[in-house]
Amino acid sequence: MSAPGFVAACTLGELEDDTPKRVEIDGVPVSVVRTEGEVFAINDTCSHANVSLSEGEVEDCQIECWLHGSSFDLRTGKPSGLPATRPVPVYPVKIEGEGADATVLISVTQES
Repeated sequence: MSAPGFVAACTLGELEDDTPKRVEIDGVPVSVVRTEGEVFAINDTCSHANVSLSEGEVEDCQIECWLHGSSFDLRTGKPSGLPATRPVPVYPVKIEGEGADATVLISVTQES
């Protein structure tokens, strides 16, 4: 069964490498990203311009905001370049099951 506080967001099979997927968990917009063999969850709203990060590109474990080009570390949420100066919340991820049918669980009640 699911870990306490964690909600099923999608399956591994729904995630394409380096392609963000926007989901909503308990009213919180989250960008789920599979990259470098791991799955990350980051708040889907850029801290600089209030736009969706899931519309941006992923490279080197960073997600780039499509509007002004700020990038955020998927592990920490910290911005790596201007104009953003504030981090974006990141959330813990658990994977239950095996293969493409494995469930991606995310907790938005605790930041990692």
